[in-house]
Amino acid sequence: MRDNAVIGHSQHVFTRGKSCLTSLISFCDKVTHLADQGKLVDVVVLDFSKALDTVSHSVLLYKMSSTQLDSSLIHCVSNWLTGQTQRVNTVKAGWQPVTSSIPRGSILGPMLFNVFINYLDAGIECTLNNFADNTKLGGAVDSVEDREALQRDLDRLKSWAITKRKKCNKSKCWILHLGQGNPGYMYKLEDERLECSPAERDLGVWVDGKLNMSQQCALATKRANHILGCIKHSIASQLWESIVPLYIALVRPHFESCGQLWALRYMQDVKLLVCPEEDDQDGEGP
Repeated sequence: MRDNAVIGHSQHVFTRGKSCLTSLISFCDKVTHLADQGKLVDVVVLDFSKALDTVSHSVLLYKMSSTQLDSSLIHCVSNWLTGQTQRVNTVKAGWQPVTSSIPRGSILGPMLFNVFINYLDAGIECTLNNFADNTKLGGAVDSVEDREALQRDLDRLKSWAITKRKKCNKSKCWILHLGQGNPGYMYKLEDERLECSPAERDLGVWVDGKLNMSQQCALATKRANHILGCIKHSIASQLWESIVPLYIALVRPHFESCGQLWALRYMQDVKLLVCPEEDDQDGEGP
């Protein structure tokens, strides 16, 4: 079965040739393109609660039957999912049928999740990007019509969630307003206003309303300095052969994780990464 036979372009998880980095770059490229044109941009980040654990078996099998999947595969998956039971680890608790969730660590799990969440972007007017349960929705909001279009897309996502028996984790849903003079229009999800945030962590990378990575650079440098301090005070040998493997394994990943997205533009950020300060004096973590 080919990936493009059933998987939409907006999904970046469990998909060949895509990753967390491609998800961030793809969405950021579209948003910054609008901002470079002088347009006001609003970004809404949604998080579906317990992505794998709340996948309804009946909904999943129905979606599989409406795709280009072979009937024998659908029958095999149906036999694999149905007939399972579980109970709380007490004597009085009875066995209950398992009607939702995809077994973690399974080979079929990633493919089944993508089939379940596929076509989430159907009918969406603005830009949509998915990475598992993390969903980003953004677009230009220079006019009332643009803002209403973004709200309509939120309503479509809410309807999709109700139909597929999913819920949003509202504590992890937020709005980012981009562009000078952005009025900060409020959006609703399930009749509740979403909170606006000046900066938030998106797939491990801090993003703010100015779309620069100064905060991400500062945090990465702080974590790296803290680990370097731990290495300095914990390792008796300061020989090159002892320090380099620890640096490669423990420190460098903080600078390389989605580093292509950072695209450093300010000299102070470059100096911060190239010439980090001494390790944390208080010994506290990030």
